[in-house]
Amino acid sequence: MDQNLFNEICLQQLTLSGVHEGETVAVLTRGDERGEYANAFMWAAQKLGAATFHLRLPSPASASGAWAVGDSGLAANPLAVEALKRADMLVDCTFLLFSKEQFEIQGAGTRILTAVEPAPLLARLMPTKELRERVEVGAELLAKAQTMRITSPHGTDVTYRLGVYPTMSEYGYTDEPGRWDHWPAAFVFTGGADDGVDGKIVLAPGDVLLPFNTYVQTPVEFTIEGGFIRDIRGGLDADLLSSYITSFDDPRGYGMSHVGWGLDERAHWHGLTQFGGGMGMELRSFYGNVMFSIGPNNELGGPNDTPCHFDIPMRGNSLYLDDELIVDAGELTVPEMRPAGKR
Repeated sequence: MDQNLFNEICLQQLTLSGVHEGETVAVLTRGDERGEYANAFMWAAQKLGAATFHLRLPSPASASGAWAVGDSGLAANPLAVEALKRADMLVDCTFLLFSKEQFEIQGAGTRILTAVEPAPLLARLMPTKELRERVEVGAELLAKAQTMRITSPHGTDVTYRLGVYPTMSEYGYTDEPGRWDHWPAAFVFTGGADDGVDGKIVLAPGDVLLPFNTYVQTPVEFTIEGGFIRDIRGGLDADLLSSYITSFDDPRGYGMSHVGWGLDERAHWHGLTQFGGGMGMELRSFYGNVMFSIGPNNELGGPNDTPCHFDIPMRGNSLYLDDELIVDAGELTVPEMRPAGKR
């Protein structure tokens, strides 16, 4: 994308995020990655009258070959953490999520925006206030619920006991102290009680495996008891999932993490076929998907901080909150959560 155009969309983003004169905006990158993002965000911050700086971490010394969440590159650099805690807003171009350092920076009141997806995707899925309102409607409903049940024509029937962990909303920008969001994003989620997820989840062809960034080709059946996956059955996809989780040598990798649904009608289910797929935020956000996750729940305040993490958006599922149908085979039932053209 042309740098001038990218500058302008970053200006739109920081405007939505409430950046103003007298604030300080920090931008975090790692190695040679996303230097053009740092330039664009710093230009935008200056246009809004904010002070700004770019903190560039070295590249990782080695790579494990697995996407181990929670490794921020900041753990051995407390001076860098302190600098970021003093900023009003941090634009994270490295992916700090699930790290202790991110929680510490948020705890100091710094609002954080993660921006790591390809620039054309950021431009196409620019956040809007209208989308935020619809996401927040979903968050209000989810926060009141005590149970969630997910079903599908393929055999999924699983129940989450809720009320232990907070409800989180993502709508792609952040204008409140200490709040984190991810551009682009449009979904709501919470976590089941640590021992409160039971039933069966059956993945169907076309469901999505993140971070594999692939579509399921053959059915996969999970048996879940007491908040943990007890059995994974199926063909090649099941074998790959099992092998990946096993490679971490951490039984907590079988724990059930967050769960929720997507609300962005502009997001494409086929998004992995574009731009190399990025980190898959488009797939997490597409309208009417039901996504469950495996692994860490420390983002919600839970005890599981395993580096083994999967997000799995599913198509055509139904979701109930306290027996009220909220997602009906991939269609949202609550008019206030639908885009204007679907009400």
